[in-house]
Amino acid sequence: MYMKMRGIIYIVILILLSSCGNFLDEYSQDLVVPKTVSDLNEVLLGNGYIPSSEIEYLRSGSIGWQLNILDDDINTVIAYNAVKGRTEMDQVYYGYTTWQMEVGRNYTGDNLSGDNGNWDALYQRINSMNIILHELGNVSQNTEQEVKDAIRVQGECYFLRAQFYLMLVNLYAKAYDPDNAATEPGVPLKLTYYVEHDKEKETQFDRTSVAKVYEQIVKDLKEAVRCFTESPQTKSFYRASEDAALLLLSRVYLYMGEWQLVIDECDEIIKMGCSLWDLNNFDPGTATFGCKRDYFLAKESPEIFFTQGAGVVGLLMDNQNITSQTRYRASDELYGIYSKYEKDGILDLRKNCFFEMSKRDNGYFFVRKNPMFDATVFDSFLLRSGEIYLNKAEAQAMLDQADAINTMKELMNKRYADHKLPVIDGLSGKELIQFIREERRKELCFEGHRWFDLRRYAVSPKYPETKAITHVIFKPGTSLMDKAPYDRSYVLQPYGEDNAWVLPIPEEELVFNNGVMVDNPERIERE
Repeated sequence: MYMKMRGIIYIVILILLSSCGNFLDEYSQDLVVPKTVSDLNEVLLGNGYIPSSEIEYLRSGSIGWQLNILDDDINTVIAYNAVKGRTEMDQVYYGYTTWQMEVGRNYTGDNLSGDNGNWDALYQRINSMNIILHELGNVSQNTEQEVKDAIRVQGECYFLRAQFYLMLVNLYAKAYDPDNAATEPGVPLKLTYYVEHDKEKETQFDRTSVAKVYEQIVKDLKEAVRCFTESPQTKSFYRASEDAALLLLSRVYLYMGEWQLVIDECDEIIKMGCSLWDLNNFDPGTATFGCKRDYFLAKESPEIFFTQGAGVVGLLMDNQNITSQTRYRASDELYGIYSKYEKDGILDLRKNCFFEMSKRDNGYFFVRKNPMFDATVFDSFLLRSGEIYLNKAEAQAMLDQADAINTMKELMNKRYADHKLPVIDGLSGKELIQFIREERRKELCFEGHRWFDLRRYAVSPKYPETKAITHVIFKPGTSLMDKAPYDRSYVLQPYGEDNAWVLPIPEEELVFNNGVMVDNPERIERE
């Protein structure tokens, strides 16, 4: 999908491996240094964007996959002929999905995987963005086109850096709370192009406050918008663009509780033009083998603004291989809310569009938003138009603006059969907020939102909402058609009562910083 590096050893490699000192004081004889904007564009493609090739394997180095197994939208089901102790729960999944003290701990407790995959991968890409931003001032820009290309590349770097920091601060720090964001430790904020290492210094990288990290994210996204306004991106949802930056900025403001700013950014995107897929015209096909079917998250969708990374949902919730693979399924609670209004003759089309029954016919439901293989749209770093209306409606409702209902109807008209909607005209205050949150859960399931949403709901100053989450582990089943027998359960207590709502700082980072960097509060041991 992305352009491959053309045999060039880029300066990024040198920087990532070098010690302290000025940038490229000396050059290796084997080093090819980018001299043009085009060269830096290739560095951007190779070292900035997360490649879709990561869909081939789900491993600790894949970025953001944990978001799909932390929240209340999943539970497990284990294939009938899986061997206990040799299932996929033996790999990197188990420690995350059961909120273990050691997140790399496996099912049987005899193996510990690394806990630094997300941290390292995201910071490596951030460092690449820092280098490119610096080097843009050193390459030739002799033509009008080169100047425009440089501005566009600059905008992409700002966008990606912001997106990566938003992921980091929400994985490794507490949710943004205006009452304490200025004092809560966030993540190290590195904006320089050189590697900083001072062996005499007690700690190498301090944790910047949550507020300061968010401040930088907002600054980067505003810069991205400015760049794309001056030099628009060629339309491709695999490359950052102005509308993608505006949508991500609206999400950041949503997390911060800056309601009017959320509305302003969403209105700007709507003014530019955005489309919703009317599911009344969508044919999901059937859940039979070999059937040609449409997928909601596909390149044909009119809703996609931006996507990068791995389509891990298809791997985690494979419904094709029914004989050997451990996999996750949609929780009964999630699947059940799509039927909430059926007694009134109101049908939510997302139920059949987003899910399919297990081919074992045992009552389990699997996600089918996108295919397991040959996916073209990926989940954890996805931006699409459905979110615009949800962000805007929530912000309007928080400000007690009656237009929140009309904003919701614009989305819901595309999601319910024959445009027959639940009656919401009389809703206001907490009731309306709860309705919007439920619609958000249904609309954005398995797109990397739910875990972060639950965290921010818990610290909402106006309508706080907390809940405990239970994940069930099942033993291998005895036949294809049977439900897998119960093995054990794990409970995550509500936010504020359980430290596992925040990932621990990776052990190697703590060691590198001589044990001085502040870790997150210790999690309880769960057996």
